[in-house]
Amino acid sequence: MTNEDGRRIVRCYGQDGEDRSDLDVSVLTMPDALREAMVAALVVRTAPGGGLTSCHSFKKSFWVLRTFDGYLAGLERVPQRALEVAPEHFDGFGDHRRGKGIKVVRSELTELRQLLLRTEGISGTLSGRLAGSLPARPRNEPAHSYSQTELKRIVHAARATLRAADARIRGNRALLEQFRSGALDVSADVHLRRRVQILDHLERVGDLPRRRCRGGDLPQRWVRARGTVRDVVGWLYLMPEEVAAAAVLFGVMTGQNTEVICRMPAAHHRADGGVGLGTAIVGLRKPRRQNRAYMDLALSEVPDWISIPEQPGELSARDALHTPFGLYVLVHDLTARARHFTGGNRLLVAYMVSGPGKVGEGRGWRPIPTNGALVSKLGRSWNLPSDEVKKDGRPVPMRPLSLETLRMTYVELHQKPVAHTERTAATRYLVRNRGNINAYRNVIAEALHAEVAKARTRSKIATMTAEQVAHAREDVEQAAAQMGLDPKVLARMLAGELDTVLAACTDNQNGPYTPPGEPCRASFLLCLDCECARALPRHLPVQVVVHDRLADRREQMDTLRWAQRFAGPHAQLADLLAQHDATAVEDARQSAGAAEHALAERLLNGELDLR
Repeated sequence: MTNEDGRRIVRCYGQDGEDRSDLDVSVLTMPDALREAMVAALVVRTAPGGGLTSCHSFKKSFWVLRTFDGYLAGLERVPQRALEVAPEHFDGFGDHRRGKGIKVVRSELTELRQLLLRTEGISGTLSGRLAGSLPARPRNEPAHSYSQTELKRIVHAARATLRAADARIRGNRALLEQFRSGALDVSADVHLRRRVQILDHLERVGDLPRRRCRGGDLPQRWVRARGTVRDVVGWLYLMPEEVAAAAVLFGVMTGQNTEVICRMPAAHHRADGGVGLGTAIVGLRKPRRQNRAYMDLALSEVPDWISIPEQPGELSARDALHTPFGLYVLVHDLTARARHFTGGNRLLVAYMVSGPGKVGEGRGWRPIPTNGALVSKLGRSWNLPSDEVKKDGRPVPMRPLSLETLRMTYVELHQKPVAHTERTAATRYLVRNRGNINAYRNVIAEALHAEVAKARTRSKIATMTAEQVAHAREDVEQAAAQMGLDPKVLARMLAGELDTVLAACTDNQNGPYTPPGEPCRASFLLCLDCECARALPRHLPVQVVVHDRLADRREQMDTLRWAQRFAGPHAQLADLLAQHDATAVEDARQSAGAAEHALAERLLNGELDLR
């Protein structure tokens, strides 16, 4: 389509329907035939079902196309049509961009491949190259979370910013209300009269009183005499950096990522019905989760343990900024009128002012950007110190403020995933996090040592060798007397009637985990240290499978959680398997069939536990 300036654009809409991007394809300089084919590919790529869902991803795809266009323009022989684009052009573009770093190169080549695969008329040789490999994925660089002391400084600064904004806005709202009700006489005070005049115009129109001139619509001179546009609009509305402070607090208390927080909706459901502890449920969307993109977040009126001051008496019942629900309600109220002028359903909106010489969308109401730029700018204005000090004793400035680092800190402190899997939490956030890695390793080592020590000091499961089983089959009475069992119980045990998962149970109603006379309700993993359990040779295959599955889960979940939950059973099974020779264990591993693997999976997933 063509815009009002006569330029050809591709208009794209985000999946949520709230945002749109106009991609100016008229800036492309490649030959006409190739440009038409590549623009058509861009249309397919940004259309529903093309794999991109946000304006940010649309712009990134177009940026790659423009960069590829610039690379082709610098060649001695420029391909005239899609058929002439060769593998050398694809690889050459990667070499051309190599100075940007392997991570950027891989990302851009990945997107260029998606565009070229959607381009009609490319050669078979290029298709073959596109099916090949890209540069190796770079290893995740170590990242640093904030320490708890640094996090408290960030939270204190964010709360102070929002408290000041709340006091300012409510004070001016009260002044305007007095003026409109006739309770405020401004006839004798010109400055007060001008102030309430600005407030009234701001509240009704959402902008300052302006005058038309050659440079555009500029604020009236008597308005400019009272401050900058940003400051005067801030009399009744949150400034962009104050909205960023709210985003910081949401990051601290929820651990959600940048885009999810910046796109948080104003529409919500009050699960508490307005009675008792407040709870608001908001619907969020994380496109990276694909078919699980939509999720609900409960914001409750319960302080996060990290948010509570060292002296609990310092926490006022009126201070809403210590709970997710209180923060949400406060920000919802302070941005309500701004949302009327912005339109849409975003919670975090503000009046943006373009500075002199800046090229952008210009002034006006809009949601805060999802790239985290406002948060970074806010961090620079705070200039908070870190825990590190220079040689001369002065503190080192804190690393740049970002919602992604706050998310990493949240995952580290809470040791649980947030809108991602345990594996992602362990590999992307906890393994990469070098903020407190030594302390984290010490915690894991202590947990492993403690759990293994507890497992090995408890009573060990009794076992029966193949010879003992054969003897018991020949003379049940004598074998039962030697083992201290009832002959009928031993006979049933030999017949497999008393099998649990890892062993057989000799007395289901008198175990150590339930009152006498009641059936045992404990997890079958606890059979490993139960005095009522007997391990027979036929149990070896499933014991080997469970032992191996526990070892696999160590790589799939948070190490600390694995140590607390599975280190003990894993050590007990290792001791149990050590009673057999290596050949017997390997034979058992090979003989384990689908039934043993399914049983082990159900055991570790908790499907066999009584709830």
